[in-house]
Amino acid sequence: MGSMGPAEVVRAAAIARRFYFDGKSKMEIGAEYGLSRYKVARILDACLESGLVRIEINTDAAIDADLSERLRRAYGLRRALVATGSFTDFDGLRHGLGRVAADLLSEVVTESDVLGVGWGRTLDAMAQHVRDLPPCTIVQMSGVVGDVQASSVDLVRQLTSVSRGPQYPIYAPLIMSDQRMKAALARQPGVATAMELWKRITVAVVAVGSLDLTGSQVYAMLSDQGRAELDSLHVAAELCAIQFDAAGRPVRTNYSGRTLAISYQELSAVDEVIAIAGGHQKVEAIRASLISDVVTSLVTDRETAVSLLRVAPDESTDRA
Repeated sequence: MGSMGPAEVVRAAAIARRFYFDGKSKMEIGAEYGLSRYKVARILDACLESGLVRIEINTDAAIDADLSERLRRAYGLRRALVATGSFTDFDGLRHGLGRVAADLLSEVVTESDVLGVGWGRTLDAMAQHVRDLPPCTIVQMSGVVGDVQASSVDLVRQLTSVSRGPQYPIYAPLIMSDQRMKAALARQPGVATAMELWKRITVAVVAVGSLDLTGSQVYAMLSDQGRAELDSLHVAAELCAIQFDAAGRPVRTNYSGRTLAISYQELSAVDEVIAIAGGHQKVEAIRASLISDVVTSLVTDRETAVSLLRVAPDESTDRA
């Protein structure tokens, strides 16, 4: 250890063991060895500098802890989890994110929570990987869109099969032909009960839709006229059928009034909104959702996280 003699090295190692392994304070160690606490601090610093002591932080290999923290700070999130691994296709990506999201959901949800569920193939993968969930109340946050197997009805069923708690699915389409049909469906007992629960949601899990045929099931189901409207309004992202522009501001569309889904005001009031999304084609959409002040936590992949850091806002407000 540099200029230290062998006896000093032995003493330094013993002091390091007392501090790092035994949890003794510098003052306690100083009293034991007849040293001031400042001298003990210098010896501990020398142990680190020389390599006599090496500190390693081992986290779950499935998560890049350093990149996760950088992303969290950059966007002022409560949590950011960056999944490791080289995902060669979308199926691999959604299951990689789904595994991490499933573990996060099991960590944060309690029996007293009301869990709101969106829809999407990544959320479907998450539900497949959930192994532990308390008997919380689970409610669907929208009508059905796209593939029933990846719809929020099926997600509610899959999650409830694990939690064994109360479930409130919505057996109705997402977008109605007109507002009168929406109002009529909203009066049906099962739908009305679920909609009333939206005001009590404490944790929500959502996918992030981008403005293209493969990145948003809502966009894919619209007519050419509907898609042209979104383009003209510069819509960049979609969360539970709520549209956002690139600055994270909600955008009202011609079909907003006939959409059966949680409102922007209701989703904004949820304490914990976990977004699960990844892939280079969704960077703009994810960024818009993160600066909307709706999303509090994000699960994404490494490539997307690096891209998000490049376009991060200059200032952020920590939501921890």
